[in-house]
Amino acid sequence: MSGSVIVLLVIMAAMGYLIVIYNRFASLRAGIDASWADIEVQLKRRYDLIPALIEVVKSYKAYEAQTLEDIVRVRQEALGAGTVGEKSESAAKVAGALGSIFALAEAYPDLKANTNFLKLQDELSSLENALHSARRYYNAIVRDYNYRLESFPDMLIAKRFNYHPCDYFELAVHEAEKANEMPKIDLS
Repeated sequence: MSGSVIVLLVIMAAMGYLIVIYNRFASLRAGIDASWADIEVQLKRRYDLIPALIEVVKSYKAYEAQTLEDIVRVRQEALGAGTVGEKSESAAKVAGALGSIFALAEAYPDLKANTNFLKLQDELSSLENALHSARRYYNAIVRDYNYRLESFPDMLIAKRFNYHPCDYFELAVHEAEKANEMPKIDLS
């Protein structure tokens, strides 16, 4: 083999490797987009159930009007969130507000025994589990993608084609802790 053929083969092998790296980034990016779409579907389903839950609670009695107002407010904020960070923060606030509603059910046995309330509570619990799974999957793909952005020689391709790190979808620690706090309920 002549020197020019060897050089040509090396160049072709290098180009092939660069194409593989680019395609890996494209695949990871598509996975991130698909998994984020799944999270948004779960969040939308969650936010769509909140008005029904509020109506069930309202129909029983004027249970803690402030709690109901808070959940309506955080739901509206969540619907307006745009970035991954904003959606993470609003999801944590909604989780805390939902915890307050379920704490009300503990304080009022007749509400806790309501069939509609129990059905909505079960549906929301199922949605929370699905959301947790979707968030874990999304974060795993983001971790792999961000790792590749930092790895050599992948980082050269990433910079050339303007790939940027993605944010994780996580609950803020302080908000998650607040979600576990029992709200103050006045039974007088």
